[in-house]
Amino acid sequence: MERRQKIIQILSQEDMPVSGTELAKRLGVSRQVIVQDVALMRAEQTEILSTNKGYVLRRQPGKEEESFVRVFRSTHRTEDTLSELQTIVDYGGRLLDVSIEHEVYGEIHVDLIINNRLDAEEFVEALETSKDQPLKALTNGCHYHTVAADSIKNLDRIQQELKNKGFLVEE
Repeated sequence: MERRQKIIQILSQEDMPVSGTELAKRLGVSRQVIVQDVALMRAEQTEILSTNKGYVLRRQPGKEEESFVRVFRSTHRTEDTLSELQTIVDYGGRLLDVSIEHEVYGEIHVDLIINNRLDAEEFVEALETSKDQPLKALTNGCHYHTVAADSIKNLDRIQQELKNKGFLVEE
C-alpha cells in the first residue's frame, strides 16, 4: 500500500509522464510490479492514465484553470495525422485521447495527452517507427478525439479548422 501512495506522490509532482521503468527504478521494484500496482489503483478508481511516454495522473480542473471538453469524430489518411494533431494544439487544444467504435470489441480507448507541437511530433514519429498500425486502421479511418481547451471559443476554432481541412466526419 505504501508503494502505491509513493507512485501517486511521484506522479502528482511531475509535469511530464513517468515511465514504468523510471517508477520501478525510483521505488526499487520491477516494472511488472509497477504495472500491477497501477492496475490495482485503477480498479480502486485512481485516475492514472497510460500514455506512450508513461503514466500521468488525470488532473481535475480547478477554479483557476477551468477546462471545456469536446469530442470530435475524425477521418483522414495516416500521413495527415500530424496536421490533425497540430491543428488541435495550435488553436489551444489539449488532445486527451483517441477512441474507436469497433464492431466486435466495442469502444477501444487510448489516452494520448498531446499538449503541444513537440508532443504531436513525437507521437507521429512513434507511429512511423512502429510496425503497428494506428487504431483508426481498424475502422477505415474513423476515430474520435477528446479535446480540452480553456474556452468554448477555442473548441469552436478547432472544430472549424478541422472541418476546413476535411478531417471532421459530419454526424
